[in-house]
Amino acid sequence: MSTSSVQEPIAISYIAGRYLLFDVDVVTHLRRTYHICGVLTGTIPQIPQQNLFLGLPVELLPEEAKVLVEKQIAYIVDDTPWHRQRFSTLEGADRKKYLGSLRSEGLKAKRAAELEAKKKSENALAKKALKSGIQTTSSTSPAVAEATSSTLDGEDSLYNDNRPESRASSMVSTVPTTSWAVTPTISYTPSSYPQGSTKLSNPAVPSSYPLFAHLHSRDYFITPGLRFGCDYTVYPGDPLRFHSHFVATGYGWNEEIRMLDIVGGGGTDPEKDVEGESKSNGVRTFCIEWGGM
Repeated sequence: MSTSSVQEPIAISYIAGRYLLFDVDVVTHLRRTYHICGVLTGTIPQIPQQNLFLGLPVELLPEEAKVLVEKQIAYIVDDTPWHRQRFSTLEGADRKKYLGSLRSEGLKAKRAAELEAKKKSENALAKKALKSGIQTTSSTSPAVAEATSSTLDGEDSLYNDNRPESRASSMVSTVPTTSWAVTPTISYTPSSYPQGSTKLSNPAVPSSYPLFAHLHSRDYFITPGLRFGCDYTVYPGDPLRFHSHFVATGYGWNEEIRMLDIVGGGGTDPEKDVEGESKSNGVRTFCIEWGGM
């Protein structure tokens, strides 16, 4: 789906201390346009213990949320009071319309699942019939095969009149009478953005935020760096296409930098490290590359 329909500013849901995005179009728009990656946190409901196949929602770093807010691309919505406000005042025609939209979505989902199951069943029966037909042809003599085919033709003509009726009845039976339950992922729609007191101020960020903002302003893609023992991993392009280019750590201007922190993690192929230092709201970056190991 095209991301041209995404309207700015974008609402970021603040739930239980986390900054979340639930709309795939919004996630795609932020990634393509503003180099905001986030981290997929949704898992498969029936297999919650696995962490290989993840989906929505996308959790943003506080730094990512702050950058978007400062550039007026997005704003933070405290989802808890908005959820209570939204559903406590939903009455009459609005309530019926909302429940009707949920039922419509449930019917669409159920109908799509039933059609998919029907296609799989028809394909399996067709393969089975084709396989059994080949085996019958190879195991019978021509005379027996001819007699069998004439018998089958007679049976076909016998049941031809009933087939359209059975097909029609089967099609009628696929129409769902009850809908699946649908759980909304957000408490509002794009046409009814929360207003007023539910908006939050800029999120609290760690001391390494100036480094994050500095790198982001230079069009780098940035992801969490916990796996490599740093603040951020930095990519020259989309992480789906590029290997990590730098491991980045932010320090205060008068903060000492241990040699072990610089050397740590330098034994792998991407032997690069970026460190940011801030002074008078400015940032200086230094790149240290280890070679010949």
